[in-house]
Amino acid sequence: MAPLSKNKIKYIHSLEQKKIRKEERVFLAEGPKLVGDLLEYFPCRFLAATSLWLQSHPNIYAGEIAEVSQEELSRASLLKTPQQVLAILEQPQYTLTPDIARHSLCLALDDVQDPGNLGTIIRLADWFGIEDIICSQNTVDVYNPKTVQATMGGIARVRVHYTSLPDFIRSQGKEIPVFGTFLDGQNMYEQPLSANGLIVMGNEGNGIGKEVEALINRKLYIPNYPQGQETSESLNVAIATAVICAEFRRQAAWK
Repeated sequence: MAPLSKNKIKYIHSLEQKKIRKEERVFLAEGPKLVGDLLEYFPCRFLAATSLWLQSHPNIYAGEIAEVSQEELSRASLLKTPQQVLAILEQPQYTLTPDIARHSLCLALDDVQDPGNLGTIIRLADWFGIEDIICSQNTVDVYNPKTVQATMGGIARVRVHYTSLPDFIRSQGKEIPVFGTFLDGQNMYEQPLSANGLIVMGNEGNGIGKEVEALINRKLYIPNYPQGQETSESLNVAIATAVICAEFRRQAAWK
């Protein structure tokens, strides 16, 4: 096993930068639960762990393994409270099937900026059996370390694609349902929701952009309770995604 050199620590820290992650085609994961989950799905180029963690995982395979003290792990880690293990994993390469929304329910994200929100949405998609998320090119990078941590392992089972969202929606054809939430939309609890199509979620501050909005053919509204009472202006995008996905799956279960 190789020691944890200063150059390796510097390299680990450099993976905070999207440019480096893209060039190297890798991402960083930390903590026993997350790393344990992801090692089953992604090739591991480098792993640093305490002797206790390594003893309890004797059959781990990685390109390079470093046994480290808690102090060394703290120097390498991007977390405030490092936990036993970190791993540098290879990014998967996914192909975006042109007619994907014809056969399944997918999420589409229009310029979501907060890494924690994206990670939580991936975790939600994993929970609700949504296997593909299509992101606009200005959506935060899925391999941002904060995003990876927030997925809680969901990144292993949910494929995240980046493309021109308007072009992608247009390519689906007019018969494919494209849902989005708006203040002037229809109460989602009173609308029939399909088992396929796209659910578009917008930017934290600006919502869904005008170009994408023009392509949405099913406008929904998440009603507050009781209706008409003064309340918060909007829901956090990840919370709104949870509410919407739950209703889609509830209706699907009753069909």
